[in-house]
Amino acid sequence: MKPERLPFDPLPAAPSISARPHVFEMHGAEVRDDYAWLKAENWKEVLKDPSVLDSEIRVGLEQENAYAAAAFADTEEFQTRLVAEMRGRIKEDDSSVPEPDGPYAYFTRYREGGQHPLVCRQPRDGGSETIMLDGDREAEGHPFFDLGGADHSPDHRLLAWGADIKGSEYFTIRVRDVESGGDLPDAVSQTSGGAVWLNDSSGFYYIELDENHRPVRAKLHRLGTSPDQDQVVYEEEDPGFFVKLGTTQSDAFVLIEASDHETSEIWLLDRADPSAAPRVVEPRTPQLKYDVEHHGDDLIILTNADGSEDFKIVTAPVATPGRAHWRDLVPYRPGTMILSHVALARYLVRLERENANPRIILREFATGREESVAFDEEAYSLGFSAGYEFDTDAIRYHYSSMTTPSEVIDYNLRTGERNLRKRQEVPSGHDPADYVTRRLFATAPDGEQVPISLVHRREVALDGSAPCLLYGYGSYGMSMPAGFRTGILSLVDRGFVYAIAHIRGGTEKGWRWYMDGKREKKPNSFTDFIACGEALIQARYTSRGRIVALGGSAGGMLMGAVANLAPDLFAGIIAEVPFVDVLNTMLDSELPLTPPEWPEWGNPAADESAFRNILSYSPYDNVKPQTYPAILALAGLTDPRVTYWEPAKWVARLRATMTGGGPILFKLNMEAGHAGAAGRFDRLEEVALAYTFALKCIGGFQT
Repeated sequence: MKPERLPFDPLPAAPSISARPHVFEMHGAEVRDDYAWLKAENWKEVLKDPSVLDSEIRVGLEQENAYAAAAFADTEEFQTRLVAEMRGRIKEDDSSVPEPDGPYAYFTRYREGGQHPLVCRQPRDGGSETIMLDGDREAEGHPFFDLGGADHSPDHRLLAWGADIKGSEYFTIRVRDVESGGDLPDAVSQTSGGAVWLNDSSGFYYIELDENHRPVRAKLHRLGTSPDQDQVVYEEEDPGFFVKLGTTQSDAFVLIEASDHETSEIWLLDRADPSAAPRVVEPRTPQLKYDVEHHGDDLIILTNADGSEDFKIVTAPVATPGRAHWRDLVPYRPGTMILSHVALARYLVRLERENANPRIILREFATGREESVAFDEEAYSLGFSAGYEFDTDAIRYHYSSMTTPSEVIDYNLRTGERNLRKRQEVPSGHDPADYVTRRLFATAPDGEQVPISLVHRREVALDGSAPCLLYGYGSYGMSMPAGFRTGILSLVDRGFVYAIAHIRGGTEKGWRWYMDGKREKKPNSFTDFIACGEALIQARYTSRGRIVALGGSAGGMLMGAVANLAPDLFAGIIAEVPFVDVLNTMLDSELPLTPPEWPEWGNPAADESAFRNILSYSPYDNVKPQTYPAILALAGLTDPRVTYWEPAKWVARLRATMTGGGPILFKLNMEAGHAGAAGRFDRLEEVALAYTFALKCIGGFQT
C-alpha cells in the first residue's frame, strides 16, 4: 500500500464574517462580542422552521459550508470509500434481542440498506413478526427524521410513537392501531417524544415543551379527545428544573421527576387511577438527589442523602415516603459509586463503578445474598436492562471492551445460568487478537490520577511515531464507557492510537470526580485533558503535534479551551456541536438550557465570581493572537442545545485573531440539530468527514 497525502493547501480565501462592534459591561468588566449579530433575532422560530433564518446570516453559513467543501474537495472519493468501509462493519439487517412482555416479545430491527429502525413484535415463544412501525417509510419525504419513543400499550393493541422531522427535538406523538396498521386521529405536538400509558390503555402521560423549548409540563391525553383538552398533571415553575416521566419496574407508579444537575424531586402517580393526584416522595432540597423504585409496601430509593457522596440505597414505606422514614438497605461506601438500581419481585439489581470500571450486583430480597458480575479486562463497558416485566428471574446485560464486540447475555438470577443471546457481528471481519486495549493514568497538575482507556493495533510501534485521536467530554457527571465502536477502527487500522481521557467533570472515579470538574473547578477538566495528552507522549504512544483532539457539545467546549491553552500539543481539533460561547449563553436566560445549566457552570449574571470564572475559560472569549492547530467545527442549524451561532462566532473570531496555523473549517448541517444526521448511514458521512480531517492533520497515511 502506498502512502497517500491529503494536504489542506491550497485553499481559497476563507469566508470573511464582518465584526460589528458590540461591547457590554458587567461586574465592572468590559466584554466584547463583535459577532453577536450572528444570533438571529427570531431564533425560536428558526428551530421550528429553518426557512425563516435571516438571509444575510444564511448566506454567511452557506459560504462556510462552501469553504469546508473546498478544503475536502480532493478527498471526496476517499470519503466515499471510508463510508463504505465503516458501513461494511455494520450488520445492515441487525436486530435487537426480543424483550418479553406478556404474550409478546418486542424488538427493533433494520432492513438491508435501511436508515431507520423497524419497531416489531412476535409471539413470546417465537413465531412470525409484526412490523408495528416502519421507520424508513415514516421518514420518506423528510430531509430529517428522528424516531423518539415507541411505547406499546398495556393491552398490546396500540403503539404511541413520537417523531421529530426538523432536528429541533420537538416531537409529535401519534397512536398506531397495531392490528390495522393505521394511526388514530390523535396527534400531540411539542412534546419530548415519549409516552407512559395508563394501565387501561385509554390514554397516556407525556411531557410538553414550553415556548422556550423546556420540558415543564406533565400532561394526560385521553384517546379520542383534542390535545387542547389534555389535563395538566404537573407544571414546573422553576425555569432551572426540567421535567421527565418514568415508571417503577413494578408498573404500580408513574414517576414525575423535576430536576437540575444536582437536585431532584419525584412525584408518584398511581398508574391504575388517573384521577389520583401526584404525591411527592421528598420535597426538593438543594444538593439532594434521589431515584425511586417500588417493591411491595416499600419504595427503594437511590440517594446521596446524609453525605453519601457516591450514593446509597434506602427503603421507605409507600404510605410515608419522606426522608424522615428512609432506612439504609445498601450503605454508602466511599469510592464505590452506585449508578442505578432496579427492583424486581424477588431481586434488587444495581450497577456500580469503582476505579472507572463497572460491575453489576445482584441481591436477593428474602435472604440479602449478593453476587457480582464483573470482568477482568483493564477497561470495559457494562450495563444491564431489566426489560418490561417485574415478576421475573432474568436480567439482560451488555458487555464490550475497546477490542471486544458487544455481547448480550441473559442472566438467570435464581440459577446463575448465563445465556449468550447475541454477539455483535462485524460483517467485514474483526479479530480482537489484532488489537490491544490498555488503561493508563495521567498525573494532573494537582497530582490527581486521570484514567485513560486506549486501543491500538498490536503491531503499532510504541516509539512516539503513531498518531493519536484523543477523545474527551468531562461534564454533567457523564462517564465515557470504554466500549466497542466499529467506526473508530477506520483510524486504528491506519495506525492511530484511539484514547479516551476520563477527565474530571465525569463520574468515572465517583461523584467527587464530577464536583472537581464543575463551576469554579471547571478548569480541572481542561488541564486533565492536556495531562492525558502529555502522558500518552511520555509513554511513547504518540508525540507532540501528532494528536488530534475530539469532543462534542460540552466536550466541544473542552476542545475550544485546550486549543487556547495548549495549541502546540495538537495537530488538529474536531469540535462537534461545540458549546464555546459559554459566557453569553449563560447570561441569556431565554435560551432553552440556560437556567438548568447554572448549577453546572454558575450564574454569571447573579454571581460575580461565576462571571469571572466563566470569563477566564470561555473558549470564544479567550481566543488570542497565537498559532492554532487546524480546527473543524461541526454543528446543526436547528440545534436547541448548542445553537448554531456559538460555533459560527467562534470560527469568525479565531480567523480574525490567530497569527498562524489553521485552517479553521466550519460545516453546518442545514437540516439537522444536536445529534447530526438521523439516519444510521447518513451519520457515517459526518464521521467520515471528521476522520478524513484527522488524517489530513497528521500529514499522510497508508490507504
